[in-house]
Amino acid sequence: MTSRSIVRYNGQDFLEEDDDIAVEYPLTIILDGKEFATLVCTPADMEELVVGFLASEGIIRVYEDIKTMNIDEAKGFAYVDLVNVHSVQKDQHSKRFIGSCCGKGRQFYFYNDMKTAKTIVSKLTVTTEQCKDLMRKMQEGSSYFQQTGGVHNAALCTKDGVVVSRTDIGRHNALDKLYGYCILHRIPLRDKLIVFSGRISSEVLLKAAKIGVGIVLSKSAPTNLALDLANELGITAVGFIRGQGFNVYTHPSRIIKN
Repeated sequence: MTSRSIVRYNGQDFLEEDDDIAVEYPLTIILDGKEFATLVCTPADMEELVVGFLASEGIIRVYEDIKTMNIDEAKGFAYVDLVNVHSVQKDQHSKRFIGSCCGKGRQFYFYNDMKTAKTIVSKLTVTTEQCKDLMRKMQEGSSYFQQTGGVHNAALCTKDGVVVSRTDIGRHNALDKLYGYCILHRIPLRDKLIVFSGRISSEVLLKAAKIGVGIVLSKSAPTNLALDLANELGITAVGFIRGQGFNVYTHPSRIIKN
């Protein structure tokens, strides 16, 4: 984060003081010598971000698919060379595509989402108290949000606690950082779920499906397309975890009353 001099109005007076501000940083990925994508992100955990993004885009499946990776933080470039240079069809990663998969009704806006989103068969269950407790732990563990108020938080959890938490100005980036962490550390996902601070959009839901978790807990609301995808992909979507209650939108059998 960075600090800026501001003028704050407290209801009665104007006061000059310093304020903590979230940093917005462009990181351009150069893939096999060609520009592939620019991510506007929080400049932390960038190796995880790049690995998670490439996995989410279907470019890699495991870290060993990467031959070399060098991140130039000063200039904002990540240089990645793949083991199999010819595996990438770059035109499919920006081309809008609406279609169904496997004869079902799920709709995808991009071709690579159709290829990489996985149907989830997780048998993990969590209690109502665990849902509320995990949301509290994620929020209390984010000093960056408490200082700036300008970032999203995402945490990979077991039913008993937080395994790892990541923060970013982009909600999708926070999830890519979690995905990258899982790939780099070979984290098994059978007993994991995601706790998230932001809205459950279709993009967020697809990220969760690509990571391979069956439960997404959010402080905020879902969109209708996200719920359509969650229903088709076997993901339990829980929103508005605030205070003592919440809403279970899809696959409610994974949420058990205490």
